[in-house]
Amino acid sequence: MRVTAFCGSPRVNGNTRALVDAVVRGASSGGAECDVADICRLSIAPCRACSSCRRTGECVQKDDMQLLYPKLLESDVLVFGTPVYFWGASAQMKAFIDRWYAIAEGDAAEKLRGKKALVVTAYADTDPDTPEHVAGMFRRALDYLGIELVGVLGVSASDPGDAATNAQAMQEAFSLGQALCD
Repeated sequence: MRVTAFCGSPRVNGNTRALVDAVVRGASSGGAECDVADICRLSIAPCRACSSCRRTGECVQKDDMQLLYPKLLESDVLVFGTPVYFWGASAQMKAFIDRWYAIAEGDAAEKLRGKKALVVTAYADTDPDTPEHVAGMFRRALDYLGIELVGVLGVSASDPGDAATNAQAMQEAFSLGQALCD
């Protein structure tokens, strides 16, 4: 089983990355082959809405998104990690998601159907409903693509290191990773 995690946090060792890493450790412990893509370290331009991909089957923009399309298509399980910024996903994660438009139809779309996905978020708030819009955005987008959302983990973590020192959150993330292999 191949698991690819896409981390949309600009903080190299931030709370979101700590959660993503715990999920990956859990999946690895279950025998999965895992990879993490730090999308904030890549050059991913926003979708131009040119619809060229609808005519040609591929995006005309030749940026680092070209490295990620195969990961999306070849993985069995997709893990998406993003901090909650103003009740939404990070700008980097949103640009990444918008570029899925190029693979939302045709042969690529068929390769997406039936995959599983997990979403993890870190948010600097005590209200447990803070990540609801992020979760809803993923839920709708993944449903549209025929990808099953198997879990959402939201963790309150305002200061750097809060998630990594939250034993309950780290165990939950690890367990979710293990469950991906069941």
